[in-house]
Amino acid sequence: MQVLAGKDRGKTGKVMRVDLANGLVMVEKINVFKKHQRPKKEGQKGEIVNVERPFPASRAMVVCSSCGKAARSGIRMEKEQKVRYCKKCSVTW
Repeated sequence: MQVLAGKDRGKTGKVMRVDLANGLVMVEKINVFKKHQRPKKEGQKGEIVNVERPFPASRAMVVCSSCGKAARSGIRMEKEQKVRYCKKCSVTW
């Protein structure tokens, strides 16, 4: 996925999780925030951890595996089977 808007615009990454009910997507190494974590045991120190957060799916676009560009996808019938394809280079996925 490639990010279209926000602080990480233009970055690409692998999709980790999709929340269809809320329309959110979590992408690897995108939308990273720092979280202060409490110590797990007594005597240990707390730490600052980088955490990826989900963001709206409308701010991301699928990247075509053949042309390497962010492109819209379409669906067409091939031998009685629905197939997704890239609208820029017309290659099936």
